[in-house]
Amino acid sequence: MTSGTVDGLHYELHGGPVAGREVVLLSSGLGGSGAFWAPQMAALTERWPVVLYDHRGTGRSVRELPDDYAVAHMAEDMVKVMDALALPKAHVVGHAAGGNAGLQLALDQPDRLGKLVVVNGWSRPDPHIRRCFDTRIHLLNDSGPEAYVHAQPIFLYPADWISRNHARLQAEEPHHVAGFPPREVMLARINALLAFDVDARLEEITHRVLISASADDMLVPMSCSQRLAGRLPNADYQVAAWGGHGFTVTDPETFNEGLIKFLEGE
Repeated sequence: MTSGTVDGLHYELHGGPVAGREVVLLSSGLGGSGAFWAPQMAALTERWPVVLYDHRGTGRSVRELPDDYAVAHMAEDMVKVMDALALPKAHVVGHAAGGNAGLQLALDQPDRLGKLVVVNGWSRPDPHIRRCFDTRIHLLNDSGPEAYVHAQPIFLYPADWISRNHARLQAEEPHHVAGFPPREVMLARINALLAFDVDARLEEITHRVLISASADDMLVPMSCSQRLAGRLPNADYQVAAWGGHGFTVTDPETFNEGLIKFLEGE
């Protein structure tokens, strides 16, 4: 594993070079930590070199954000990581915020993108997403990071999975609170996602794209993924019946199988 920092962004390259294979870059959701992808790493690194990075403002990356922080900055940060590793392009797998940044990258710098996987993402603000984010904003502003982190599984996972994994979630809470970004950073990241809107430009994205969704996502309605799949010119669409917003965590075997099939395909 090779690690480094570029313009304040912490990144890691896992696995050695694979002949004829482009690197797979994994971009997380709102939480921003590359560690989110732990359930995918073994399956992916058997086949491709894999890049993880912590989004600007999160994890081991610099905590400061530009004043006008937007999803376009998230896309620029992907390119900075690729440049640091001398990668002309990469396949991008993005969850929610990371998938939205992948769509932005496809529009802003299409030559840097191979295939794109958007997991529970969206092309424009949705009333339900806005309601969920408004609730999280109120939790953060009125009750603080502890309440925000405690409520987070409700948005991410199915109720039965939360019940079965109660002890695990309780044990993880102090770690998540200790690593929580400054309040203004998290608010800026949420507002960037609420302002994201590339709906009118979807037909410009001609890359091979996998739209991956879960039918029981509590945070992002499946209709958002259906819209992406219906409007993108070259999209595949996969739906998991169960797993919630974070079904990469709750049902990694199903997700990994579909991901590898897409990336392996011509």
